[in-house]
Amino acid sequence: MDGRIGREAMAAAEAELERLREEHRDLDAAIAALLAAGPGDQLQVQRLKKRKLALRDRIAFTEDMITPDIIA
Repeated sequence: MDGRIGREAMAAAEAELERLREEHRDLDAAIAALLAAGPGDQLQVQRLKKRKLALRDRIAFTEDMITPDIIA
């Protein structure tokens, strides 16, 4: 096995990547809205930030799956 993924898996990974990026953007907007509303539910803000960090990790992992390794 050479580490490459097939076309169908590639398309699925790209669709997942776009979904993850959209969710990441949505979390950005939700966090900004909560912070703009004033001193509110800090616990909710922290939960959203934690979820956003987890998404960032999944985005990086998915990008690594899509991007081929280049050995120079």
